[in-house]
Amino acid sequence: MVYRSLELSDYLSTSIKILGAFLLSTMDVGGAVPADVMAIPTFKSSLVSFLSVTFVLCATFLEVKEARPNETGDVKIRRNLLNNGLGRSPQMGWNNFNHFPCTLNEELIRETADAMVSTGLSVLGYEYINLDDCWAEQDRDSKVQVDNRLFQTHFLYLTLESPLLPVCVNKGNLVPKSSIFPSNEGSDSSTIKVSRLGSMVMLGMKTLTCSKKMPGSLGYEQQDANTFALWGVDYLKYDNCHNKGQKPQERYLTMSKALLKSGRPIFFSLCEWGQDDPATWAPSLGNSWRTTGDIKDNWESITSRADQNDAWASYAGPGGWNDPDMLEVGNGGLSTEEYRSHFSIWALAKAPLLIGCDVRSMDNETFELLSNKEVIDVNQDKLGIQGKKVKKTGDLEVWSGPLSGGRVAVVLWNRGSQQSSITAKWSDIGLKSSATVEARDLWEHTTTPSVEHQLEATVDAHACKMYVLIPQ
Repeated sequence: MVYRSLELSDYLSTSIKILGAFLLSTMDVGGAVPADVMAIPTFKSSLVSFLSVTFVLCATFLEVKEARPNETGDVKIRRNLLNNGLGRSPQMGWNNFNHFPCTLNEELIRETADAMVSTGLSVLGYEYINLDDCWAEQDRDSKVQVDNRLFQTHFLYLTLESPLLPVCVNKGNLVPKSSIFPSNEGSDSSTIKVSRLGSMVMLGMKTLTCSKKMPGSLGYEQQDANTFALWGVDYLKYDNCHNKGQKPQERYLTMSKALLKSGRPIFFSLCEWGQDDPATWAPSLGNSWRTTGDIKDNWESITSRADQNDAWASYAGPGGWNDPDMLEVGNGGLSTEEYRSHFSIWALAKAPLLIGCDVRSMDNETFELLSNKEVIDVNQDKLGIQGKKVKKTGDLEVWSGPLSGGRVAVVLWNRGSQQSSITAKWSDIGLKSSATVEARDLWEHTTTPSVEHQLEATVDAHACKMYVLIPQ
């Protein structure tokens, strides 16, 4: 259940829309409610009940409004998206953009969902299927969309539910592209439901999306949020293209509020590319925020995004995460060891783990990297503290972060071109000098007992070693 405080105007506006839809459904062609309908006792009682509840809630609102001061700043919603129950650990899933930019089709989506299940990736936590741009028609529709879901109005700690009254959504709705979703033609459903996977994810953006091939949501935020909720969408990635120069803090606040009012918990991923330091303001609006530009399948892109993201480590935590962009593991531009480094650093840094390759045809090495449960457990650890770079000697680095139960995660990363030895002293990673630990190698799946003072390993070029240290 979602609790939030609505402005009086919000409630009145919604009430009027519902009442209008209710009356409209009873009117004859002349625009009047027929006498035989007015004579029905249930009609009159329903109408009287609706108006009575509206009066009581408005009176209650005014009383509470007088007794409780507004929050500071422009955000008048009593709670924020950090309390939508989502993103308690970094999101995991799949996104088409890195491997299939603007080349979506229904078969690909279904087969990807099936592969996520059949390979066991979904059991490991990869739950979202993201459709990144190009999934909708160029133009919005001209039909009135009727939402027959159970209508819910959340007012402070009171929830009203009425299955009797449909909610009409305005004209100009987003339309899934018929060439991508042919099975939806002629159907009341506006999305394709992925077989055997519980999440369906869509993408909305600005006046146009980045591809310029479908409309964005600027000026349509509430309408699109309602549509996403009606479709059963679980995740919204909201991009930054064609924004008409509006400040991102304002644009993303508008969509944040719209999602809250939609009545459905929707994971909100802000894709602002890190231009206006979103880590400093996005935690109150969304569940994750991009700290970098788009990632590419090359070593320089991976390493630079790791560094850019690391600067904002202190802002991440359960409910909201820094996002250095999706995974390139398995796309072919890097070696296995380079992809291992990529996945290890993303996991330690509590970055979203969004697969960007073709999981239908991935090789064994790719699957073994993406399915390493011990590494994934570091990413999903309930303590939720982002690991960071704690030591750098030329191209040799130590990254570390605390885990639940007093454990410590450590990555020894060789970004240079020669095999080298890397040492992490206990003082580097926040352990007492007298500590004795058990060192679990997460890639070799071996354990070294009674390690004291420091952790040392020989690491190949562009490779890493990853450990969890368990105090004894």
